[in-house]
Amino acid sequence: MTALRTERARTLRRNATDVEAKLWGALRGRQLAGLKWRRQLPVDRYFADFGCKEARLIVELDGDQHLQQAGYDEARTAEMERCGWQVIRFANGEVRDDLENVLKRILDEVQTARGCLPSPSHSASPSGPLPLPRTGEEKKVPNHD
Repeated sequence: MTALRTERARTLRRNATDVEAKLWGALRGRQLAGLKWRRQLPVDRYFADFGCKEARLIVELDGDQHLQQAGYDEARTAEMERCGWQVIRFANGEVRDDLENVLKRILDEVQTARGCLPSPSHSASPSGPLPLPRTGEEKKVPNHD
């Protein structure tokens, strides 16, 4: 990625809307099915709101301006799909008012995406089970022999 695109992505992340921040709070840190999500992921000449490379899934949030720019959004979606991504869109109000359902719908898309089935030990809920420890992170139990 060029330095200009990197800086543009950083600027977009710094200027996230409240709704973007709310969804990011539920996706970050592999909280949803153990998948790594990125914000403002460059795809061709566009920046996707959220992208999961493992699932080849993009999540786009549509604000109030969506009705005025529906043609632009359709072109973005078509280009991202041409690049091999599945795109799912949500209105800001859906994220704001029913985050749990949004996460469930994202997880449903992940489960049907090519080659990416989440581990059953993970949940769609941000308060779901934590991932198992990685090798070398096991809890040390003192030996009292």
